[in-house]
Amino acid sequence: MASITIRNLDETLKQRLRVRAAEHNHSMEEEVREILQQTLVSAPRESGLDLFERIRARFAPLGGVELEIPAREPVRDPPDFGEEP
Repeated sequence: MASITIRNLDETLKQRLRVRAAEHNHSMEEEVREILQQTLVSAPRESGLDLFERIRARFAPLGGVELEIPAREPVRDPPDFGEEP
């Protein structure tokens, strides 16, 4: 099993964790393990499409953006390096 140390934890947050652990009859360490387990294991992983849909939903009320698509130019001929002897 791995262990971690959490530095610079806000004192108010630490106190809330202590109270929450006491309410569940857990140590603070056990409560943190439980929180991590519930949060990370049960949460579904998001795909990139989910992120796209959230961004789209946020900006949709603002209207769309019409971009001018430039006309395509003909493809140039490949360079001629001459024939090999």
